[in-house]
Amino acid sequence: MKKILGTSLLLFGMAAFGQAKEDSIQFSKISLEVLNNGKGYKDLRELTKNIGHRLSGSEAYEKSVQWAAQKLRDAGADKVWLQDVMIPVWVRGKESLHIKTSNGSWKSLKMLSLGNSEGTGGKDISGEIIMVKSMDDYNKLTPEQVKDKILFFNYAFKQSFIETFKGYGDASKYRTTAASLTAKKGGKYAIIRSLSSAFDDVPHTGAMRYEENVSKIPAVAIGSTTADELETLLKNKKITAKLNSNCGMKGEKLSHSVIGEITGKKDQSVIVVGGHLDSWDVGEGAHDDGAGIVQSIEVLRTFKKLGIQNNHTIRVVCFANEENGVKGGIQYGKTVKENNEKHLFAIESDAGGFAPRGIALDMDDAKRKQIQSWSKLFLPYGVYNFEEKFSGTDLYPLHDMGVPAAELMPDSQRYFDIHHTEEDTFDKVNRRELLLGAVAMTHIIYMIDKNW
Repeated sequence: MKKILGTSLLLFGMAAFGQAKEDSIQFSKISLEVLNNGKGYKDLRELTKNIGHRLSGSEAYEKSVQWAAQKLRDAGADKVWLQDVMIPVWVRGKESLHIKTSNGSWKSLKMLSLGNSEGTGGKDISGEIIMVKSMDDYNKLTPEQVKDKILFFNYAFKQSFIETFKGYGDASKYRTTAASLTAKKGGKYAIIRSLSSAFDDVPHTGAMRYEENVSKIPAVAIGSTTADELETLLKNKKITAKLNSNCGMKGEKLSHSVIGEITGKKDQSVIVVGGHLDSWDVGEGAHDDGAGIVQSIEVLRTFKKLGIQNNHTIRVVCFANEENGVKGGIQYGKTVKENNEKHLFAIESDAGGFAPRGIALDMDDAKRKQIQSWSKLFLPYGVYNFEEKFSGTDLYPLHDMGVPAAELMPDSQRYFDIHHTEEDTFDKVNRRELLLGAVAMTHIIYMIDKNW
């Protein structure tokens, strides 16, 4: 009996070793194809330089829809289609922020209105600035102190977090809530310190929201050095600010997410890989999220080019409207539910095109452990972290339906220097780092398709 058991264990071990070797060879083939022949960097240049930033509802976004559909066809998709999505339309328009100097003249400050903010209707709105550096500071202010003033939320991005997304999450509450917090106490508008890991004068936009039954007043962001200079000025005297902006919501319109897939050879269960096609209306949307779009298309192209016979349907989704509404992700989830489609797994790349360091896994422990057991295959490609538990914003509707979800984790140290700014341009993307991200995504899709 012991002899039979020993023989069985030996055979099992040999089979496992052989399987690991086969997977390692396939990983190498994928890497060689993407690094030598990958189209992602060239595609990203086209998207950013020929189309540029792509705010939902804009003419540029509609051009990117047609561009993405053609790229999926070129990559070898068996089927490409547009999914209808009703999206909010927000426009920025002309805007300016000034502070009054000691000699009575007005000094212009670099600024950006926050996404979805209402403006001033093209009129100047002036008032004295009151600074708070934390929520505790805000809570100490009375409505009488704030009435007809401008609240300046000067909360700095914490440099102590090694994982910069934690710093972003820590500071983001000031961006999303500043306008309503100010309005609740009678202020005219809010100024926030940008959610930036950099020490520069570049303002960062990003979505904010209004609470129900609270006045919709403007909210704008300024860069880190401007925030520091303003803090110094406020220590010595009263400062008056003047805002003029034409931004605001312009209703809704019909737009589209772009979807392409290669049909499964065994069944029609779906594996999703994607990013969001829209961007903010500054910069070129290169890292956020042109990188995720071209990496996802590269996954499909690589499967087709190498002739990998996928068991399940591999579907690329270029989501609409992630930045200021997540309507594309919501609509995709709704359609999946209505059609009763079985989804095995979904991964999004929406953290920049820097070198991949890991894959976050938002799923039950058994599936997490199975994926973690494959980690040695990823190590030669610099991908080692499978411990985090979150997934892409567009995938939340799928995750809520029980679909195992994930997100590519690139090196994050430089991401929040340029996130949501005019600095998010093609020249900030390194070809090898971008393509290595596509390699990691193709690797994980290959393993899921083969083993689930």
